[in-house]
Amino acid sequence: MIIILKKDAQAESIRRLEDALKAKGISANHIEGEHQNIIGLVGDTSVIDVENVLAQDCVESVRRVQEPYKKANRKFHPDDTAVPVRNRTIGDGSLQVIAGPCSVESEEQIITTAIACKEAGATMIRGGAFKPRTSPYSFQGLEGEGIKLLVKARAETGLPIVTEIMSIADLDLFADVDVIQVGARNMQNFKLLKALGECDKPILLKRGLANTLEELLMSAEYIMAGGNMNVILCERGIRTFETMTRNTLDISAVPLLKQKSHLPICVDPSHATGIVSLIEPMSLAAVACGADALEIEVHNDPKSALSDGGQQLTPAKFAEVMKKVRSLAEYFGRTVG
Repeated sequence: MIIILKKDAQAESIRRLEDALKAKGISANHIEGEHQNIIGLVGDTSVIDVENVLAQDCVESVRRVQEPYKKANRKFHPDDTAVPVRNRTIGDGSLQVIAGPCSVESEEQIITTAIACKEAGATMIRGGAFKPRTSPYSFQGLEGEGIKLLVKARAETGLPIVTEIMSIADLDLFADVDVIQVGARNMQNFKLLKALGECDKPILLKRGLANTLEELLMSAEYIMAGGNMNVILCERGIRTFETMTRNTLDISAVPLLKQKSHLPICVDPSHATGIVSLIEPMSLAAVACGADALEIEVHNDPKSALSDGGQQLTPAKFAEVMKKVRSLAEYFGRTVG
């Protein structure tokens, strides 16, 4: 990181800034140039609050010469991270497929759907027990009872379960969950991320509706800074000016994140598009560009779904999609599961 000083910066103001930086364990090297004076910083600059530095009287601007995320950065961890999930692994070169309904609605619904997903080739089961909804009048999920039903689905199928957390207060309810999902709306819920950094569960971290990839990686950094290195990034579409799809799937995020980070990457084509007919081509695109996992919504009766029925595949359609996904994965020398 480089701090560019104002031309009229006072020596006492500069001294106070350098002392504050040194107190954080940062080496501050004052360099006087012909046209500009700068302070070159060496050390873990992720601990520096850039806004606070910019507020100092002597500072004109701040420039980073390295990314602010360290633990999620491939430069510091060149080998891919493989995240173990019970009898599965995300990020080891295989393709994992997480499938299931948007919301857990009843025991019959989740068990029937889970069995169908497994028969079609899914390797993990998803289902929303807690549902963040735009409208307060929409179905909010079965909460703790929904998690119990997911555990029953795991017992029936043998597949790991994935479900979303919305509040630190509910963390104890997730003791039997295999992968804790952080939804787009909570990507920058930093208190929640810190708490998840102290748990021993894999975390599926979804990109926010209008967040940059660096912001996604910084959210992953929050979890990893707490000691939990088992983070899976998830591209689920971002909000753009386009209105024909629910969101815009940023498929370029997959190879770009692969360059920037060692963490495995999942793609959620269901939330990204919101249109059933687009799930298959977007799933295939995700496989082609190197995604480690897919998260696809499947419901045994989408027309009767209590949430997001328009983006959930029937078990029969999911089976068709899985045949093509498996074939494409094999073309690239990968296995499903």
